[in-house]
Amino acid sequence: MLRISFFTILIVTCSCFHAFTQHLLLQPDRIFDGEEIQEGWLVLIEGSKIKAVGPKLLAPAGTPIKVLKGMTLLPGLIEGHSHILLHPYNETTWNDQVLFESEAERVIRAHQHLKASLNAGFTTLRDLGTEGARFADVGIKEAMHKNIFVGPDLICAGKAIVATSSYAVKSAAFKLPQGAEEADGPNLIRIVRDQIGHGADVIKIYADYYWGPFGQAMPTFTEDEIRLVVQTAASSGRMVVAHATTKEGMMRSTRAGVKTIEHGDEGDREVFDLMKRNGVALCPTLTASEAVLSYRGWNKSTDTIPERLRLKRLSFTQALQSGVGIIMGGDVGVFKHGDNVRELLLMQEYGMTAKQVLMCATSGNADILELKDKGRIKMGRTADLIACSGNPLVRLEALKDIKFVMKSGQVIVP
Repeated sequence: MLRISFFTILIVTCSCFHAFTQHLLLQPDRIFDGEEIQEGWLVLIEGSKIKAVGPKLLAPAGTPIKVLKGMTLLPGLIEGHSHILLHPYNETTWNDQVLFESEAERVIRAHQHLKASLNAGFTTLRDLGTEGARFADVGIKEAMHKNIFVGPDLICAGKAIVATSSYAVKSAAFKLPQGAEEADGPNLIRIVRDQIGHGADVIKIYADYYWGPFGQAMPTFTEDEIRLVVQTAASSGRMVVAHATTKEGMMRSTRAGVKTIEHGDEGDREVFDLMKRNGVALCPTLTASEAVLSYRGWNKSTDTIPERLRLKRLSFTQALQSGVGIIMGGDVGVFKHGDNVRELLLMQEYGMTAKQVLMCATSGNADILELKDKGRIKMGRTADLIACSGNPLVRLEALKDIKFVMKSGQVIVP
């Protein structure tokens, strides 16, 4: 009788798997590798990884070739600020989404949102708050890890943290369900640890919000409270990001050690110089600002620029001049998922070059968010790749029409 041990079967199985590892050779007209354009280069995919990159590659015999004629191949785009459990406020107001849409409905919507972003070329999303849907983003990420469906990789914040009674939904008569988790003082330690225990990849705080005596934005947490959050999160190797629109909220957050500041509407040269010295990056969310004003009746094509947007443009110009790190993130969810590229186009409109914008959305975001396996087309990196017609460094609008998407070596589009 022939006897074959378990270990023999295991070795044979592993050897067969290795022998049949999937290969694919991509042949675009050019590559934007995350930093520079490379004409006539090829990319060899092996399984979920980039095996080789260069002008002349030797592929294993029988390797299929995907010709991307007239196209530029890029790293998968990284969305730095998203809310997958929200949809545009001109469809349903934020209050009504938080109060009246079930978590089941919001998760189903999120599945569609992720599909739209992936088809638009965004292979990684940083999701900065479920806005009342508890840790649904973490559950969605785990479902993708189990191959229930394919979507962008998620960096999850779970429930953002707000100072007690500073956030929404608000009522003078009743205590309503909140769009984030309330905490103060020493209790922040327990809340941060609880969120980490529930799977949060990053901790988000609201350093200011519209709770002033006349409804204006004012700082919420003290600098010491923010520092306590940062120290607690840092013990687990996690970064803290801060929603901050006021100058004082930005200053407190920067001195306390957060990694990124979201929005930064009142940022000026003093703030941005401080952020640069402290290694804090800005995510300006330009599209959300324009979208909210359009929902209130502003028409960009015919109306004058509102003072709020004029100041936002000035702030963005000062951020560019300071050299502070800038994240590409549009706050998608406030506007339509799948239209993420609007933020790239606005960054160019507000003063960036096309190359600066592309670097922000690829290698720049990867570096700031510490995504070592993403953002560049290099040997050994995960094969998250996209392609568009033409050259986006010449015409950035080409990114509105993505022709090819690969996620971890799997072709999604077409």
